[in-house]
Amino acid sequence: MSDPALAANSRPWRDAAAKPFISIRNITKRFGDVTAVDDISLDIFRGELFCLLGGSGCGKSTLLRMLAGFEAPTSGKILIDGVDMAGVPADKRPTNMMFQSYALFPHMSVEKNVAYGLLREGKSRSEAYARAAEMLKLVKLEALAKRKPHQLSGGQRQRVALARALIKQPKLLLLDEPLGALDKKLREETQFELIRIQETLGVTFIVVTHDQDEAMTLATRIGVMNEGVIRQVGEPREIYEEPNSRFVSDFIGSVNLFEGRVTETGAVVSVDTGDLGVMRALGREGVSEGQKVWLALRPERVSLSRTQPAAGAALNTVPGVVEDLGYMGHMSNFRVRLANGRMLRATLSNRLRDEDPITWDEAVFASWPASTMRVLTE
Repeated sequence: MSDPALAANSRPWRDAAAKPFISIRNITKRFGDVTAVDDISLDIFRGELFCLLGGSGCGKSTLLRMLAGFEAPTSGKILIDGVDMAGVPADKRPTNMMFQSYALFPHMSVEKNVAYGLLREGKSRSEAYARAAEMLKLVKLEALAKRKPHQLSGGQRQRVALARALIKQPKLLLLDEPLGALDKKLREETQFELIRIQETLGVTFIVVTHDQDEAMTLATRIGVMNEGVIRQVGEPREIYEEPNSRFVSDFIGSVNLFEGRVTETGAVVSVDTGDLGVMRALGREGVSEGQKVWLALRPERVSLSRTQPAAGAALNTVPGVVEDLGYMGHMSNFRVRLANGRMLRATLSNRLRDEDPITWDEAVFASWPASTMRVLTE
């Protein structure tokens, strides 16, 4: 059995009495007639690896730049470790920022790039280079200290930039699309290195990314942004399994959405979807009969079979025909055309060898339990 006190300590956002490390209060940023960040309030706790996730132009980088001190809010305030940052210049804040471009000095060696910030502060050469050696060991690049940036791979340059950002021991490290320049395989490997380094140092990280998979892998919590507003904040599993809106459910991963009206409430909600009939979903508070809602269903929750499954009070079943099939090795992605012409997405695991797999143009029954559907009201 887990210890509730330990769980609260490792996830302080679940503790109403916990004191946030960063408090963002009613922050708004306007550029002329354009509102880039719109009245955002957010608490982030010490030691978190928090991800701001959203598409281009949603305001996430502008919010990061206000935390760093590169932009001043139009209104609202930011507190870091209890101190109001109003009027505090970027170089006086307990923060450092790692940019997507890495911004390494091409004429300097790796160790000099890392030591540069301490040398500029007036630290002795011996102290600065000793600290640089520690940071390069942390990012597993000590053997490359004498190389120039052009002699490194993209992943190695990323780790040099990270070491340089961490050498001044900031309380808060801000990372703007830190893995965006890496290829897919290297990005996946580097994500776990970033987590290891963050956990080793205990520094609070705020990462801006547009990559849903990256946010889900890295984050203790995610803030999903759209049009200058944070639409939902939660742990990765909560964001994926319990989205609070159609936007969040559609932005995180893949989803099937069905529109209808509630015909029955309770532990299981019945929703009349029109030509696809009545569907059943897990009940939720605040839903009433006659209300317009949307049902969210993840593709991996759908089962496909050639024969109709046995009827069950809490089982949804619809017939269709397989129109598209993508074999991905560990899984297969299906698009099933339903009777009303719309497409249902299904993802099936390939962990067991199937000598007679479902394929193109086959008539199938798609089914899923009510417990796998979430009712959305917006």
